[in-house]
Amino acid sequence: MGSPTSESGRNEDETQVHLSITKGFYLGKYEVTQAQWEGVMGSNPSLRKSEDRPVEKVSWSDAVEFCKKLTEIEMSYGRVPKGMAYQLPTEAEWEYACRAGTTTAYSWGDSINSSQSNYGQNVRETKPVGEYLANPWGFYDMHGNVWEWCADRYGDYPIVEVTDPTGPAEGWRFVKRGGSWRDPADALRSARRLGLSYRHKAFDSGFRVVFKAE
Repeated sequence: MGSPTSESGRNEDETQVHLSITKGFYLGKYEVTQAQWEGVMGSNPSLRKSEDRPVEKVSWSDAVEFCKKLTEIEMSYGRVPKGMAYQLPTEAEWEYACRAGTTTAYSWGDSINSSQSNYGQNVRETKPVGEYLANPWGFYDMHGNVWEWCADRYGDYPIVEVTDPTGPAEGWRFVKRGGSWRDPADALRSARRLGLSYRHKAFDSGFRVVFKAE
């Protein structure tokens, strides 16, 4: 997890660390769409509305509430096994899925162009999920389109190898990953991270869900 000191665009909060993920999880292949959000929450907060685009202008707290309500709905239909729930991915789970076994700046290599992701200062809006090629494990838009909230509070990485990390125990800032449609290329790197208030809402911020044991 993190980036080598030689990686272009690297930030100081990306110190590389070895970690282990021992618990299985299912990650959404797409970012949560506006149609999915509206079906669960009953409204659509997005600035640029389109049912197949990712939902945006949602805070970390909003995303957590969506996961809670989705779990309750699916439980009512008997589709959630006992002890399982929809959640936000941990930062470690997110980066593991984003990299998909790669060690380069992006899941496809160390360079990027506009045919690979929705990003760049000349871009004006989100795009429907899944328009670009998936990463090697079949996940779409891990780089670009919208920043994605993670479950973890923002903080320094541990300096020793850890197992199933969940971030700091305290703090009001939470992690976002993946970059967005309005960011430069270096913001889309697999190791890039942001820490923002749990109340922060922006038209470049969304999320995807993970399904795993509580």
